[in-house]
Amino acid sequence: MEIRRAKEQDMDGINDLLMQVCLVHHRGRPDLFQYGAKKYTDDQLCGIIHDDRRPIFVAVNERDEVLGYAFCIFQQHIDDNILTDIKTLYIDDLCVDEAIRGQHIGKRLYEAVLSFARKSGCYNVTLNVWACNESAMKFYESCGLKPQKVGMEILL
Repeated sequence: MEIRRAKEQDMDGINDLLMQVCLVHHRGRPDLFQYGAKKYTDDQLCGIIHDDRRPIFVAVNERDEVLGYAFCIFQQHIDDNILTDIKTLYIDDLCVDEAIRGQHIGKRLYEAVLSFARKSGCYNVTLNVWACNESAMKFYESCGLKPQKVGMEILL
C-alpha cells in the first residue's frame, strides 16, 4: 500500500468513498444528510485535488485503486482579534472503504497526515466528528485525539 497525494485519475475511487461517508451520516442523521448525495461535484473535487491549500491524500493498493482518503485544509487566523495565528491542518474527511476496514489503513492515512502537517510547520491537526458516528469517534480516540470543543444543538 502507498499513501500519496490524490490525482485526477483517483476521482472515481474517491467518489465511491464519498458516497459511503454520506450514507453513514444519513443513517445517523437523516434529518441533516440527504440519501444518495455526495459532498462534492466532480468539478469541485477536481479543483480541490489541484489546490495545495486543501491537500487530499489517498491510500492505494498495488493496482493503484483507492482504498481510503484524507481530505485536509490548512487553516490560520492571521490578525484575528482573539485567536493566535497558529497554523493548523484540519482533516475535513477521512474514510477507508468499508469492505476493508480493520487493516490499519485509516491509521496509516492519519499518520501520513500528521507527518505532512509537521513538515508543513503546523502547530496542530484538528477534525470534527459527528456524535452519531461512534466507530469514527473510537478510531480517533485510539489515535490519541482529544476533544477540543463540543458542538451542541436542540431540535425544535
